[in-house]
Amino acid sequence: MRDYDEVTAFLGEWGPFQRLIFFLLSASIIPNGFNGISIVFLAAVPEHHCRVPASANLSSEWRNYTIPRQMQDGREVPRTCQRYRLAALTNFSAQGLVPGRDVNLSQVELEPCLDGWEYSQDTYLTTIITEWDLVCEDDWKAPLTTSLFFVGVLVGSFISGQLSDKFGRKNVLFVTMGMQTGFSLLQVFSTNYEMFTVLFVLVGMGQISNYVAAFVLGTEILGKSVRIIFSTLGVCIFYAIGYMFLPLIAYFIREWRMLLLALTLPGLLCIPLWWVIPESPRWLLSQGRLEEAEVIIQKAAKLNRIVGPSVVFDPAELQDLNSQTQQSHSILDLIRTQNIRIVTVMSIILWMTISVGYFGLSLDTPNLHGDNYVNCFLSAMIEVPAYIFAWLLLQYLPRRYSMSAALFLGGSVLLFIQLVPPDLYLLSNGLVMIGKFGITCAFAMVYVYTAELYPTVVRNMGVGASSMASRLGSILSPYFVYLGAYDRFLPYILMGSLTVLTAILTLFLPESFGIPLPDTIDQMLRVKGIKYRQASSSNNSSDPRILKEGEERHVVLKTTAL
Repeated sequence: MRDYDEVTAFLGEWGPFQRLIFFLLSASIIPNGFNGISIVFLAAVPEHHCRVPASANLSSEWRNYTIPRQMQDGREVPRTCQRYRLAALTNFSAQGLVPGRDVNLSQVELEPCLDGWEYSQDTYLTTIITEWDLVCEDDWKAPLTTSLFFVGVLVGSFISGQLSDKFGRKNVLFVTMGMQTGFSLLQVFSTNYEMFTVLFVLVGMGQISNYVAAFVLGTEILGKSVRIIFSTLGVCIFYAIGYMFLPLIAYFIREWRMLLLALTLPGLLCIPLWWVIPESPRWLLSQGRLEEAEVIIQKAAKLNRIVGPSVVFDPAELQDLNSQTQQSHSILDLIRTQNIRIVTVMSIILWMTISVGYFGLSLDTPNLHGDNYVNCFLSAMIEVPAYIFAWLLLQYLPRRYSMSAALFLGGSVLLFIQLVPPDLYLLSNGLVMIGKFGITCAFAMVYVYTAELYPTVVRNMGVGASSMASRLGSILSPYFVYLGAYDRFLPYILMGSLTVLTAILTLFLPESFGIPLPDTIDQMLRVKGIKYRQASSSNNSSDPRILKEGEERHVVLKTTAL
């Protein structure tokens, strides 16, 4: 019996067919870089203060003194949520009193913004904040919108795999791309905050489902050597490219509805891909649709200018993986023994911390000094070398030391930001970017590392549980950013502290580099302080070829990246 890879080996690894699939599926990830992070500009908060109605009977002199002043970042700015009581100011104005000389303004009673707000249009013409007045007592709604988007991502990650297994990778890929594009288009016509937020949840569901379907389709079509690069560099870097396009588009479009429309329309360019991207032959074979799988492979051979066998899939020769019965396992197996319980708890903490740091820093760019568009672009651009560096670390260095070093780099520089003098804002921005680099490196490595820690029998559940923790971290991340409204350094202190502590915790995980993947719970590497020991088993082989094939087999488990 031969498996699928042996049967299709005649196609080669990097022919025109494989290159086409690699780049088209990677390109389909680009719109994912817009959604979620686009809230940075859609929900940007411009400078604002209480509106003073034109009908207020105030002299021009008193009108200039209606808003109290406060110090912020070394400069005096109007208060955002209070004004002096207009009735009192009107009385002073009628008496001809002079503010500051005849009236001590510090003793005048304050009142909330009863007539709404006036927003600066120096940077943004409109945002959802200015349209629906999501400030002051309603300022909690902006981070809630972002959190609910990630709730949609959480729900989508639950159902995307099952839908893909039932209806096919290609069908789910294009349906969810349509879902992501369609609901984003409906958001443009939102009439209130509630409608916008509900649609944003559905966009989040479509985004992750689109990503998962594209990821699985690519790993199943591409050969062994290519699918590792596709899963670690291809989809991640193309996601970063989409992320980089976001501030470039937002720079030229300052009105939130037109910006969202501009970010949505590129999704329509994916429609022609339906006639180019094939269904996964592996999935077709699992459904017993041998003739359709045969047609796809023959077309691939023709595109690669290869003369293949007249019959590629012989039912008598093809290995039927579904016929093999395996012992069933449940989620309880992740906590059944002390060793796997410790690994599970530590993995959950690791994934949640990384997700909080990554999305917290991505969403926090408006709070940095300087131009918001430049800061967002730099935050996106730093991800490209981070992904490349992570791939190199995975190839040549031990896992836990690489993970710990990346996290320690990211966390320590975030803690150092509070010590930077206020006038050295370029240095503080640079430290934020270095922190983003370290945490992004860890984000890229944690999928492979976690898959290597768990045995084959519960690996999918282990990575799935850790990924769930990641989604919870992303839901919490907007509130870390929200704390910056009260203290600019507080988000960095919290994220930096958590990241450094997690870097230390990572050193207590077992090392998996250069060690065959465990197949059973008994073969798992043992947690034992800074040192580790491998469970002895005659089934484990030290042949590096076996390790490489094992890594390749399970790289598909990274199905919820970013």
